[in-house]
Amino acid sequence: MKKIIYFLIFTISFPSILMAQGGKPHVKIFSNFNYDISNNNSDNYKAFEIKRSYLGYSYNFDESFSTKVTFNVGKNSAGSSYTAFLKIASLTWKANDNTTLNFGMIPTKNFKFMENAWGKRYIYKSLQEENKWANDEDLGLTLDYKLSDNLSLDFQVLNGEGYKNLQSADGLMRSGAGLIYKQGNYSLRASTDYFPSEFDSLYDQVITTLAGVMKMNSVTIGGEYNIMDNTGNILDNTKIGISIYGNYKIDDNLSLFGRYDKITSEDAEENKWDRSNDGRLTIVGVERKMNKGVTLSLNVQTSKDGQRNSEESSIFYLNIECKF
Repeated sequence: MKKIIYFLIFTISFPSILMAQGGKPHVKIFSNFNYDISNNNSDNYKAFEIKRSYLGYSYNFDESFSTKVTFNVGKNSAGSSYTAFLKIASLTWKANDNTTLNFGMIPTKNFKFMENAWGKRYIYKSLQEENKWANDEDLGLTLDYKLSDNLSLDFQVLNGEGYKNLQSADGLMRSGAGLIYKQGNYSLRASTDYFPSEFDSLYDQVITTLAGVMKMNSVTIGGEYNIMDNTGNILDNTKIGISIYGNYKIDDNLSLFGRYDKITSEDAEENKWDRSNDGRLTIVGVERKMNKGVTLSLNVQTSKDGQRNSEESSIFYLNIECKF
């Protein structure tokens, strides 16, 4: 109980402490109430949760250089409910109107395009992040280069271990590149992510992604196709992930949304080698922006893994995002 009280006190006082030093603080809190409504569950689980909080600070040195620090406060593998991890500690250099470099503990490029298209991370992560195909932050360097008003490139070189881990002893680097095309209400991104094997380049893991989003008046539709070859650096173990999402805006503050994910696995003999992590997910719900910093959603998340004879699970959620 004391840990929770200390955490709440820190959360409330954190912005005022930083404002006194100049710069700009930022806080984001994801909380929810969930209730298992599966027909096959006689003891329906229910709980209030604070899943995650981000506490951070950003500062502009001048027009070219800026820095940002963010702590991720949430559950860790040791079972502690509220442990702080350094999520972002970055230096950004805007070299010119077309070139931007980020260095340090930085957001990766793997699924930010899809995350922005989905737009509801407080409800559910993007497909690649949720299924741990890559890390959302890592130590390394990213480069964004604008070729024209419609076309831009991005590159990254990373440790590949994520923000909760140090670089492994083998010193292998994860790298990637992406190409984004924008035209009117349409945006497309094609990208590749490369994770080398410590034994032989034949076993290198490669993720190829094609994603797009279309916005028309009150309707937004997005989708992505992801294929991971040599998953986990195991030859011919392949995973395919498809995600489709849509949003219908009723007015400035109210919208309906839906999403469908499917993941499958296959090896060289066409066997489903990862059935427990394969499966499908459906999310349908309504979202309400209560004010500038508070968003609320009522939704139902239905999932089923790839195991034979597995049963479908349905959970009702009330999700709340608070940010400033």
